Amino acid sequence: MQIFTELNTNPNLSLALGYFDGVHIGHQAVIGTAVNFAHKNGNKSAVITFKDHPCCFFYGVCPKYILTRDDRLAHLESLGVDYVYILDFNAKLCMLSAEAYLKNVLIDNFSPKSISTGFNHYFGAQKSGGVDLLTKMQSVYNYKYFEVPPQKINNETISSTAIRNALSKGQLANANEMLGYNFTIRGEVVKGQQLGRKIGFRTANLMYPPELIDLPFGVYSVIVHYQNAVYRGITNFGIRPTVSNTNQCSLETHILDFDRDIYGENIAVEFLKMIRLEKKFASIEELKKQIKDDIAHI
Repeated sequence: MQIFTELNTNPNLSLALGYFDGVHIGHQAVIGTAVNFAHKNGNKSAVITFKDHPCCFFYGVCPKYILTRDDRLAHLESLGVDYVYILDFNAKLCMLSAEAYLKNVLIDNFSPKSISTGFNHYFGAQKSGGVDLLTKMQSVYNYKYFEVPPQKINNETISSTAIRNALSKGQLANANEMLGYNFTIRGEVVKGQQLGRKIGFRTANLMYPPELIDLPFGVYSVIVHYQNAVYRGITNFGIRPTVSNTNQCSLETHILDFDRDIYGENIAVEFLKMIRLEKKFASIEELKKQIKDDIAHI
C-alpha cells in the first residue's frame, strides 16, 4: 500500500471517501466496495482521507480518536487498499463548492472508475454535496457511484460516535462488535515505578495514546500479543490510588503465565471486557487479594 500526503495524477482508480476513524464495520463496507470493484475491473483502489478530522479545522477541537494514525493505516492495508491519500483539511479545500471539489480534486486527479461513500457522506463548502450529487454526476464524469447503506447491529446504526460512546462507558463488547475487531493499544513497554513486582504481579506498562478516546479507569480482561505469541492478561488503566498519589495515568498489564523483562519491546493489548472500576483499597494486602480475584474472574 502506497501512502501520499499530496494530490497527484493517478487515473482510473476506485475511490473510497471518508475520514474512517476506527475503520469499523460500516467503514469496512465502504472500503470493501471500492476494493472489490477494483479487483473485478482490473484497476487499483484508493482511500481519500484527511490528516486530521475536519472538526479540528472548523471548531479548533479534535475529537478523541478510536485508532492512532498508524493503526488506521494498518487496518486500511489489511482491507486490500492500494493507495491512501492523506490530505490536509485546510481553508483552500473547505472553501471549494461540492461541484468544484468533485471536479478539481477527484475527477481531475483520479478519473475514477468508481466512487464509494457511506449513506451520510457530505463534502464541499457547508456540506453542500453528498450522495445526491455523486449519483447525479455519474453520467457526466463516467464513474460508477456506490452509496453504502447503514450497517446495523441490534438495530443500532454503527458509527464512530456510537463506538466512542460505548468505549467511554467501558462497554467493550458493544464497541468491539461494531468495530469488527477488539479495541487495541499498541506500544513500547516502558519502565514504571516497578510496584507490581513488589506485590507479586509484574506488569508491562504502555503509554496510553493521548489522542485516543479514554476508557473509564478500571480493570480489564485483555489479550496480549508479544512477538508471535498470544497471552491472556489483566490490565489496570488509571491512577493506581492505592499505591500512588501522583494522579499520573498509567496502563499496566499483568500477563498471565509470563515472566520476562520486555522493556523496550512492543506489545499489543486487546481489550475484551471491563471487570470493575478502579478503586482505592485500605491496604496493599487487600489490593493483592482483589488482583487474585480479578485473575480468577478472567
